Amino acid sequence: MQMLAIPAFVLDTSCKVMIWNRACEHLTGVPGCEVLGTSDQWRGFHDEPRPSLADLVIQNRTDEIHQLYPRQVNPGRPASHLTAESWCDMPRVGRRYLAADASPILGDDGSLVAVVQTLRDLTDEKMAQIKLEQLATRDGLTGLANRRCFDDTLLAEWARAMRQSQPLSLLMVDVDNFKSYNDANGHLGGDECLKRIAGAVSGEMRANDLVARYGGEEFAVILPNQSLKGAAIVAERIRSRVERLQVPNRNGASTYVTVSIGAATALAAPDSSPGELLAIADAALYRAKHMGRNRISLPLTETC
Repeated sequence: MQMLAIPAFVLDTSCKVMIWNRACEHLTGVPGCEVLGTSDQWRGFHDEPRPSLADLVIQNRTDEIHQLYPRQVNPGRPASHLTAESWCDMPRVGRRYLAADASPILGDDGSLVAVVQTLRDLTDEKMAQIKLEQLATRDGLTGLANRRCFDDTLLAEWARAMRQSQPLSLLMVDVDNFKSYNDANGHLGGDECLKRIAGAVSGEMRANDLVARYGGEEFAVILPNQSLKGAAIVAERIRSRVERLQVPNRNGASTYVTVSIGAATALAAPDSSPGELLAIADAALYRAKHMGRNRISLPLTETC
């Protein structure tokens, strides 16, 4: 056990540490002399006492794994073999993402003698996974949700609004005369402008709202459980906040960069779809542009 490259420790039937190998010392920063013969193996992984997988096996508490470890991986394994993954705020080495396996050691008569727990440090792999997930759902320029995330969220919020009989509002926000701005300031200037506007739009959101870069210079805002009146208030705050940025517009009709916003609200029903809500918001945005830009526009009805 000491020579294993895999971090491992062994608990006896009274949950005391029998073995704490060198790889486990390296992983946790805790020397074996501090834990051998004690039930303090948790000190290597947590700030306060918490049962390990090995403890659960010894104490016949395997049904508690769901409460203690959000991710369990036990395909086809006996109930006495536990496998789980979790973040650990390890006191001596910091936050790490660990995978753990606990297996019983049985005597010749089948009785429990000890439990061995092995560990794998998956922090690098987990961080890479998180970054990939962010790439899949985030816009690289603004950091907002991307179109894919917007589409998925709109479908989910539509279904939730229908279940709970709540209104769902949508804002479509478009930067006025952005092509002219881009031509005058170059792509780098245009990118900086979009980032500033993205910050202004997201600054007006509640925790459960979603702001996405819909495409180009257009943004979309999902407002769950928000009436048309409430959506109009949010839209006007966004319009005003962007105007207050005072991003100079050297080649446009106005002195500063502005946005036009179309709003729509739906009472979700089985015979309607989120596509209809999107179409109504798009039409409202078109009217705002047609009426002179730097304004909000509302539909004639709240229900689609």
